[in-house]
Amino acid sequence: MPAKKQQTSIRDLAQQLNLSISTVSRALADHKDISESTKQRVRELAQQLSYRPNQLAAALRKGHSKTLGVVVPHIKGYFFPAVLNGIEKVATREGFNVLMCQSNEDVQREQRNIETFLDAQVEGILISVSATTHGEVQHFEQVRRQGIPLVFFDRVPELPNSMAVILDDFQGAYQAVAHLIAQGCTRIAHLAGPQHLNTSRNRYLGYREALRAHGLEYQEEWTYSLPALTHEAGRLGMQHLLALDAGLDAVFAAYAIPTVGAMEVLRDQGLRVPQDLAVACFSNDPFTAMTQPQITVIDQRPEQMGETAVRLFLQLLKRGPAYTPPHLMLKPELVIRNSSLHRSREGMAR
Repeated sequence: MPAKKQQTSIRDLAQQLNLSISTVSRALADHKDISESTKQRVRELAQQLSYRPNQLAAALRKGHSKTLGVVVPHIKGYFFPAVLNGIEKVATREGFNVLMCQSNEDVQREQRNIETFLDAQVEGILISVSATTHGEVQHFEQVRRQGIPLVFFDRVPELPNSMAVILDDFQGAYQAVAHLIAQGCTRIAHLAGPQHLNTSRNRYLGYREALRAHGLEYQEEWTYSLPALTHEAGRLGMQHLLALDAGLDAVFAAYAIPTVGAMEVLRDQGLRVPQDLAVACFSNDPFTAMTQPQITVIDQRPEQMGETAVRLFLQLLKRGPAYTPPHLMLKPELVIRNSSLHRSREGMAR
């Protein structure tokens, strides 16, 4: 493999042209104090040697890298890529470049992601924490000690005075379960996510509150804690719930991908959705509208979440580290499809 060719520097141009570095720099910047003939000489050599200016170094000399670091748990599925799309849309419009890392649900990798961004002198960090972060917040404290704007989105750690944009997961779960109850369901199970994550915990609490508000008793054994947010975990969870032989008539899942695994188990066991068991879940992944039947979901507004996270960063950048507004909470939307409707009411799906 050939050795990588060393990039031409502004010093190289200056030496070959027998000019000072400052003269070459001003010539490239089309400064009025530099003669046209000198500018032409500099441009021709720069083109000949494929010179590319170090934009990051120039920005740092001015005190601004114009770079935003983003950490997500993963880029599988629909939600986080859609959030990233919202982030990039607003960041690019505001003149920022976006660097993205994924933690792969590993707190140690998340910590290394943060260190990488600090070394790159980003102007701000947006992050959704990993499933293994738990109470470890030292790396976030380090970011704040250095005065770098830090904005959380979706998954938020227990960190005082943090800035975040989240969805009202509690209300979203409440809406989904209340809808199932309105369809006549009274024995509703829950496929729950890791309870140390604010998203999973609030969805679980919304599920319980909807039962209580509608006069239904909470049954602890009807809640299955997913060991992972995967297709196979959904299969295991549904197998466990059906083995209880509790006459369940609905299931509300905290995440979309496990829901597909759960529905496969229902089909394998000859149970019809929604006639025998109604289904609803969180996250309006595109595939939820392609299953048979289509799945009733809670739309998390991921692009809006990404856009709002960048706007929070810009506010913090403008007002300084003393500015800590309350968490911004987006409203969820219940999207009703056939998986939750009785056969006689399937025509109401949208």
